[in-house]
Amino acid sequence: MTARQDAEASTEEHVAPPGAWDAIADGYDRYVAPQEAALANEALGLVDLKAGERFLDVAAGTGGLSLPAARLGAKVLATDWSPAMIERFEARVRAEGLTDAEGRVMDCHALELEEDTFDVTGSQFGVMLVSEQPLALREMVRVTKPGGRVLVIAYGSPAEIEFLQFTIGALQAVVPDFAGLPDDPPPLEFQVSDPQVLRTRLIDAGLKNVKVEASAERPAFSSGQEMWDWLMYGNPISGMLVADLTEEQRATIRQVLDGMLRERMGGNGRAVLTNAVNIGIGTK
Repeated sequence: MTARQDAEASTEEHVAPPGAWDAIADGYDRYVAPQEAALANEALGLVDLKAGERFLDVAAGTGGLSLPAARLGAKVLATDWSPAMIERFEARVRAEGLTDAEGRVMDCHALELEEDTFDVTGSQFGVMLVSEQPLALREMVRVTKPGGRVLVIAYGSPAEIEFLQFTIGALQAVVPDFAGLPDDPPPLEFQVSDPQVLRTRLIDAGLKNVKVEASAERPAFSSGQEMWDWLMYGNPISGMLVADLTEEQRATIRQVLDGMLRERMGGNGRAVLTNAVNIGIGTK
């Protein structure tokens, strides 16, 4: 089995260990988390997060959701199983002078927290990735106060994810036999791409008054290199998918992405991609 085939298997299983996330933490902090802020603010508005409320971010990465929450005045705890991700989050907290935000290394399947603790518990592009998602959702509900809210942000239909279409097209320009994503079952990123599936999982986790809003992530790129960095530092699986490619092939992929983005660019020299997102919210 080639490295690329190994990567495809890992994509389905999503078994990238904490160390793999540690390795991309600096790049995630630089290229990925800043692009998540607009969506995070929209979702925090939908869940009506207020200053002074206790907010838990599960599988937080470097703080794409928890930093906006802290900027709103919430009392924030960010958790992730990657120590390096939490280190980057805490560095951002210090740099911004956010006095009521902290990070802790923690597995979302077994949160080391007391039940009925947080006013709002959320996860943006975090628990969407885990293989035991129902367990992680039950943990999120367990640590939320009665009457508190739970927020889950996850990708919608792959057919409505523009970054995916761009990436697959660029890969196929270099590796014509690249088959794209499996669809039976789909990768874990898309396990709740159907809004009804997300709604059912939230209800099964113990929530009521569940609603799922359709929205979009809109990352903007000025070059193929910038999009490449966003892809490579957004998930360890991305690097595994191109592990067998030569540097020349990788450069060609970046050039293809560059051409695709130029066709989309507006007057500000940046191309905005639209990626469908489901925002699920329920009350404990």
